[in-house]
Amino acid sequence: MIKHVHVVGAGLAGLSAAVRLTQAGIAVTVHEATRQAGGRCRSYDDAATGMHIDNGTHLLLSGNRSAVDYLKAIGVTPDFAPANFRFVDGATGESWILRLGNGSLPTWIFDAASRVPKTSLLDYLKLLPLLLGRADRPLREVLDRESELYRRLIDPLMVAALNIDTPSGSSLLASQVARETLLRGGEACRPLVFERGLSTAFVEPALKALRERGAEIRFEHEVESVTTSDRALTALRFRDGETVLGPEDAVVLAVPAYAAAALVPTLKAPDQFRAIINIHYDLAPPDGSPFMTGVLGRTVEWIFAFRHRISTTISHADRLLTLPRQELAETAWREITDILGMNAPIPKWQLVRERRATFAATPAQNARRNETKTRWANLAVAGDWTDTGLPATIEGAIRSGQRAAELLSNR
Repeated sequence: MIKHVHVVGAGLAGLSAAVRLTQAGIAVTVHEATRQAGGRCRSYDDAATGMHIDNGTHLLLSGNRSAVDYLKAIGVTPDFAPANFRFVDGATGESWILRLGNGSLPTWIFDAASRVPKTSLLDYLKLLPLLLGRADRPLREVLDRESELYRRLIDPLMVAALNIDTPSGSSLLASQVARETLLRGGEACRPLVFERGLSTAFVEPALKALRERGAEIRFEHEVESVTTSDRALTALRFRDGETVLGPEDAVVLAVPAYAAAALVPTLKAPDQFRAIINIHYDLAPPDGSPFMTGVLGRTVEWIFAFRHRISTTISHADRLLTLPRQELAETAWREITDILGMNAPIPKWQLVRERRATFAATPAQNARRNETKTRWANLAVAGDWTDTGLPATIEGAIRSGQRAAELLSNR
């Protein structure tokens, strides 16, 4: 019987595993290589601008059931916004709002005033090959890329969810995203708003809850290597020594794909990644600005209007990594002021590049994902790169940690 688990990595996958394990009464030690928890989902005080910002602007929805359960488990009550999404065509200036309603079924597709402009019910029925397909294929093979529905909704949604050019994306991952959000109506599509930052919601309350339950959390404590036998991990080696694992000990390896593959080379793991760029501007948005705006045909893709700042996210951003930071920030600001109807010089800003933000969500890379269970009885893996059925998202990371905890708890 497992009585003590070493959780390696304090990102959301590791934290969610630790939370679930302590709920089951299992002792936990968390080992984090850096000085802070949260991984790619954390907030910090930016010295250059004075802003309190997230290292990435992540969108969560009310249908992300694993994330919602995690928040409730650490004592956080989610704050949901209405399921209304504003879009702007950057080429024509046309603007519309996608209204998904409050129900648990996608009845919005029957209402011309709610659905995407210039689309008919037939356009949505053409998505059935995507939703019913069992083989993982590039989306170029299953989507009508000439339709208004693709241009105005499917493409921007999938670029954001998969972080890849839509035609190359995995049909199975895209289908699961649609199943857990759009197909479940507005009840599952209300955005989760974290005005005070992601750490305040996802990280700090988790650390507090874990410490209250007796968990040990060790920062700057990187696992440098592991020792295995035929059936189990037998030791974890750190810079300050070795921890021998007994028959009642287990490990959740909740580190990025490339780190997991380096520690345990026989694990399957994606080896291609895609970048995301986030830019934060130290200026309050105009009164009445929608919380989020999807943008077509421009450099910026999503604009987030927080109370005291404006942020923008650019997914599948590898093509922009070589541009000078100043040039990219100025280009994005011109687009933001145009779309939000502002007349303001560029304020203080901060640009965050994540070169390996997610694994490349292609069918080939999706097939490289390791399941939670491994060949070693006392080792489970977690992370948004593992085989959750979802692309690399916060929901996928949290779900992977919960699955790892359940696997070991049942042993």
